[in-house]
Amino acid sequence: MDERTQPTNVAPQRKAVALKYEAERDLAPKVIAKGRGHVAEHILETAQKNAVPVYQDKTLVNMLMALEIDREIPPELYKAIAEVMAYVYKMDKSHGQAAEARRLAAQRRRNSLF
Repeated sequence: MDERTQPTNVAPQRKAVALKYEAERDLAPKVIAKGRGHVAEHILETAQKNAVPVYQDKTLVNMLMALEIDREIPPELYKAIAEVMAYVYKMDKSHGQAAEARRLAAQRRRNSLF
């Protein structure tokens, strides 16, 4: 059954795509995992367990689903992926600042105990 014939009371399957980018080694980000339904849920759970930010964009995920695993994204998607990378950088930076603030607060509490 395809999406056009699906009953209206059935929620569409979630989709997820995982990207990896190592600036020193890769020319562009690569698709390292993708899937629908249970596979998508597993990808999202793995991201959450590893504190990997999740960026939601239905149009972009549909375009990325068409790519083969372990292939670099095409130049046509560079701008969209740059927006994702900027979001991830911002999230990493804010999480890093929050972690540093927690570390300093814990250090002050320890120091005040002596």
